[in-house]
Amino acid sequence: MCEAPSHDEALNLLRRVGCSEKVIEHASFVSDVALEIASRIEHNGGKVNMTLVEIGGLLHDIGRSKTHGIRHGVVGGQIAREKNLPDSLVRIIETHVGAGIPRGEAEKLNLPSKDYLQTSLEEKIVAYADKITKDRRRTSFEEAAHDLAMNLGDNHPAVERFRRLHQEISTMMGSDLS
Repeated sequence: MCEAPSHDEALNLLRRVGCSEKVIEHASFVSDVALEIASRIEHNGGKVNMTLVEIGGLLHDIGRSKTHGIRHGVVGGQIAREKNLPDSLVRIIETHVGAGIPRGEAEKLNLPSKDYLQTSLEEKIVAYADKITKDRRRTSFEEAAHDLAMNLGDNHPAVERFRRLHQEISTMMGSDLS
């Protein structure tokens, strides 16, 4: 597949690979939040591929069809490649975990040795939308940062990466999303 699937095709793909309805509902909510963020960035003069944000939000957790652990981004990337999805979607799926994972941390987590940091605006938007979403509920940045710190420790580098991502997204929107 050379282009991104449609909204309905993405939802059907999630079902075909075995994602639960709870994961699909979460993914739909993340997609909506990501589109809202992207719209605010565009309103503030940014250029965003809205289709990539929408479908990336829907498919970001496709790896949860096989695992709910830290590897779900890597597994999701493998599934996306097998389904011949565009590299831009594979990258969103692989880099949404945490606030991105640099190569050194990936190796310590027994993930394939590569950088899982977001580079494109669309990757950053979907990762951020996922971080400020719990199931089908939007949280504040503060709550999401607190949860991340509670899970990983206050001094974990992912907490600082998330703070920087929040600042970058807020600046591009022209205001704080909270």
